[in-house]
Amino acid sequence: MNDTNERPKQSLSRKQFLKTGMAGTILIAAGGKLLTLEQALAETRGKYALIIDLNKCTGCRACELACHQRNELPGDMSYIRVYRKQKLDGSPYFLPVQCQHCVKPPCATVCPTGATYHHESGTVLVNHKTCVGCRYCMLACPYDARRYDEEKGIAEKCWLCLDWVLGGGEPACVQACAPGARLFGRLDDPDSEVSKLIASGRAKPLHPEFSTEPGILFYIFPDE
Repeated sequence: MNDTNERPKQSLSRKQFLKTGMAGTILIAAGGKLLTLEQALAETRGKYALIIDLNKCTGCRACELACHQRNELPGDMSYIRVYRKQKLDGSPYFLPVQCQHCVKPPCATVCPTGATYHHESGTVLVNHKTCVGCRYCMLACPYDARRYDEEKGIAEKCWLCLDWVLGGGEPACVQACAPGARLFGRLDDPDSEVSKLIASGRAKPLHPEFSTEPGILFYIFPDE
């Protein structure tokens, strides 16, 4: 596991990278080791992708309930929220929002203890032992993806049901989605359906203007 604070800053442009980084001549100190720029960037890319097709989402909120039950959260708390939106023609659609597992997570930047960090899978996780419950991450997250657990004193979030995923399974929200609006797969496999959808441009990040570079969550937006 690499602490987010030790992750190298990606200051080179794509053009500069293609010009010099592909040769593997640039070395960056990361986590106590020297990496080529290409290796350093690869360490922050997600190995998985969760695509939500907003054309199929019916707003049933089964994903919210599955998340609540899977994580044994208090009250009606869930790491997922489903918003009702409107298209340009006035017809409704539903937008589920949760942690985007950003490549540049502002929640990790403001964390004073380094409790929020990048896992090697690309997910952004929380170390319960070092989280002090200051809630700075809640203020920093532009997606409002953090939830404060009063009993634990910890600012929690979606962790992609990583124990199931690493065992070859799927997150609880994906399993619970009856309309099939949630598609989960390997992002590091160019032949996977999720990789092809993202490469085609059909699946896009939510609010790219936030410049957080969502690494795992992508959306197929409804036709206007």
